[in-house]
Amino acid sequence: VDHVMAPVPTAVQMAMGAVAWTFALTAPALFLIVGLARLVEVADRTLGGRGRVRPASRHAASLPSDHVIATRVRLPDGRIVPELVVGPFGIAVIEELPPAGAARRHGDRWEVRVSTGGWMPIENPLERAARDAERVRRWVAHEDRDHVVKVYAAVVSADPSVERTRPCAALTVDQVPAWLAALPAQRSLNADRQARIAELVTSATIA
Repeated sequence: VDHVMAPVPTAVQMAMGAVAWTFALTAPALFLIVGLARLVEVADRTLGGRGRVRPASRHAASLPSDHVIATRVRLPDGRIVPELVVGPFGIAVIEELPPAGAARRHGDRWEVRVSTGGWMPIENPLERAARDAERVRRWVAHEDRDHVVKVYAAVVSADPSVERTRPCAALTVDQVPAWLAALPAQRSLNADRQARIAELVTSATIA
């Protein structure tokens, strides 16, 4: 499989990742009312962006050769999408929830723990992933006005109680390959168009 991905993290890098998440999630002076993707971006920047192995990237070796993975894709509006997969189905946007204990939810309302021990609201991560998928769809449509590319959204969590919504799937990391395999192939997406989309996406990745 062709992919743009980080190397497998060492124990030190994993520890740095935990510190990065703690910093991003417990700095109330810097983050008053913020979105999940913003917290992820700050954690990535603190870690240097190279120590995180994303959900699809973990399964890169087992994915079909016509799947292309791109991580940290910057959209034209400046938004960074953590991971995209381009395949015969179109594009899949895959995002992650914070580690257990760092966030909680009450119905559709989500909160993140801050350094004082209290909680502050963040965007519903499933809704955020769905909105990011729509941003990606509009971006690709602007570059290829003659065709419509289907874009799917999923969030990855170790919490089995997180339920999917109509626009966004909820998966464990081990379910990612099966979910990608179940996405229907898009008839209008031939090999040449798929290659152009993959080139567009990978050219927008950042270090």
